Amino acid sequence: QVQLVESGGGLVQAGGSLKLSCAPSRSILSINTMAWYRQPPGKARELVASITNDGTADYADSVKGRFTISRDNAKKTASLQMNSLTLEDTAVYYCHADRILITKYQAAFDYYGQGTQVTVSS
Repeated sequence: QVQLVESGGGLVQAGGSLKLSCAPSRSILSINTMAWYRQPPGKARELVASITNDGTADYADSVKGRFTISRDNAKKTASLQMNSLTLEDTAVYYCHADRILITKYQAAFDYYGQGTQVTVSS
């Protein structure tokens, strides 16, 4: 099987920046839409940003103008640049893929990574 591996989380002061990265754990053929979700403490998981394989990006209103999602189709990776972080951005952030074509004959759907913690301090 394959896993989505997130990295780049950590502790940052309010107003600071972090960049999250997501990469598959093994060689794959392609990923359709990639996205970042987050789950704040005690709250439900929510969509932060998504990007299609042709580069069309969409953002939650709460992060527009502060976060930028990008992807590298050759490397099958995605990133989330987070600027002007606030306390409300504290959450576990998850990479998501709607469809992973692992081999010519094997695909995985609705796939989440294990998550990376982002903590914003005052």
